[in-house]
Amino acid sequence: MWRHPCEDFRVSGVRFFSRHKGEVNCCSFSPDCQILLTCSDDGGLYLWRVATGKLLAKVRGHAGPVKCCVFSKDGRFFASASHDCSVGIWRTSTVERVHALTGHTRSVETVSFSVDSKWLVSGGWDNTALLWDTETGLKMRELLGHSAAVQSSAFSTDSRFLATGSWDHSVKLWGLSGDKEVVTLDGHRGNVACLCFSTTGMLASGSWDGTVRVWSPQRRVCLFVLGGGGRAWVRCVVFSRDGLVLASTAEGDTVKLWDMADGRCLKRLQGHKDSAYGCVFSPSGALLTTGSDQLDLGEEEDEDSEEQEEEEREKKQPGRRHGVKHGEERPGQAGHANDPFWEPSGP
Repeated sequence: MWRHPCEDFRVSGVRFFSRHKGEVNCCSFSPDCQILLTCSDDGGLYLWRVATGKLLAKVRGHAGPVKCCVFSKDGRFFASASHDCSVGIWRTSTVERVHALTGHTRSVETVSFSVDSKWLVSGGWDNTALLWDTETGLKMRELLGHSAAVQSSAFSTDSRFLATGSWDHSVKLWGLSGDKEVVTLDGHRGNVACLCFSTTGMLASGSWDGTVRVWSPQRRVCLFVLGGGGRAWVRCVVFSRDGLVLASTAEGDTVKLWDMADGRCLKRLQGHKDSAYGCVFSPSGALLTTGSDQLDLGEEEDEDSEEQEEEEREKKQPGRRHGVKHGEERPGQAGHANDPFWEPSGP
């Protein structure tokens, strides 16, 4: 019987990325999987060499916590969303800020690039989503309709649709061509915290009601309701590159893999010491990175001499270090992030 390679995922190796001085809120791989981008409540964006864990650059420019970060699909730029009500677009090669986008009146919680990298969407606590031209930095459209904060966003892989998720428990689909129709997808009973489109055209939404819903945007129907056995907040959803598998993280120490053919749970990945908050497949699909908030202090961090020198400096200026672990990917809510990598154990 055919088995998807994701069914053979296992913990591969762990590397700690731990220079941040505040909670790590988001992580993103570059398209070539060579660079990891992290952002934190300390107001900084850090770029790391994935293979070695070396810190490549510290990027400053926001006046408050950075809530979300993402690479453009071509890897030339990355974007950041901040509590200071602004959005930044940065050039990857020089880490210079190309545009400082202002238009939100409250904290910006989510930011996403379109597949062709021409558009950027941002959403936040002012209940609005804004569509930006990434080349000019001009605001192209204001998307109004949510009655509460916009917490999540995603473009479809053909750039025909934009999805936004909100604290009003709804998902909205915005047409980006033609008559710009707006469709509301109802069903969740909690904040819609995460969204992801598959290459096959499906849309997944994860909610604090403990469920993941998989939708057909074209038919405007819910195909699967995943989970729901307990009220465990769903923090992140991500499709594999082929669209056949969906990974989800939630409160609790388990990462789940779901079969998109029938909605069954393929595998539960365990290894975190605490709740798993985020996940992402590497562009090649060979790695799944997830992250949590509890650092196992029994683990030894793989640090180079530069990191050791910084530790010595920090002894003179006490303060907690926060970060992500190379193995799973992601943000931590309460301190260190604990991230192992998962990779197929078979051929």
